[in-house]
Amino acid sequence: MQGILSNLRSTVIAGLVLTVITFVIVRVLIGTGFGLDHAWGAFLFRWLHVLSGVMWIGLLWYFNFVQIPNMGNIPDEQKPAIGKVIAPAALWWFRWGAMATIVTGLILAFMNGYLVDAITLGLTDNGGSTPIGIGMWLGAIMWFNVWFVIWPNQKKALGMVEASADEKAASAKMAMLFSRTNTLLSFPMLFCMVAAQNGGFA
Repeated sequence: MQGILSNLRSTVIAGLVLTVITFVIVRVLIGTGFGLDHAWGAFLFRWLHVLSGVMWIGLLWYFNFVQIPNMGNIPDEQKPAIGKVIAPAALWWFRWGAMATIVTGLILAFMNGYLVDAITLGLTDNGGSTPIGIGMWLGAIMWFNVWFVIWPNQKKALGMVEASADEKAASAKMAMLFSRTNTLLSFPMLFCMVAAQNGGFA
């Protein structure tokens, strides 16, 4: 067991294998068989959407609740470890978590037949898809911020692309402000996503 847990890749693979085993056991116990129909496919994409969203929002909150507030407490000689090692790795998972979340969310909405209704904020179904539509639009804004504002500015701030000291400082501030914007939007976005599925607007 220590061998599995000592290596992240082995841990993730073991987690996925355990998920499959759990799926098989539950299917056998409730006697539903193993038919992988449309409903199961939609469930699979919902699960992938949630996994991706946990990665994305988890890292967003890590940056805003842990890393940014504590950077001032880190001795100057230790800050390069954050900027050169931790932040680039976290930003990789952060931006690809955002991409996976938006893609799986759009696929899920299409599979469940509410993509157009949600994009139009319920105008095509008398408001039935308004809550999920608001959540989707907030998520899309947040995704745009990640890829087209936060990431380009972080590359300058972290010295991944050439920039003057003034440009680095301005880029760091811009990335922080848009990261905070996404933190602000994450609360109503998550509320709308959960409420749309669980009667939060009933």
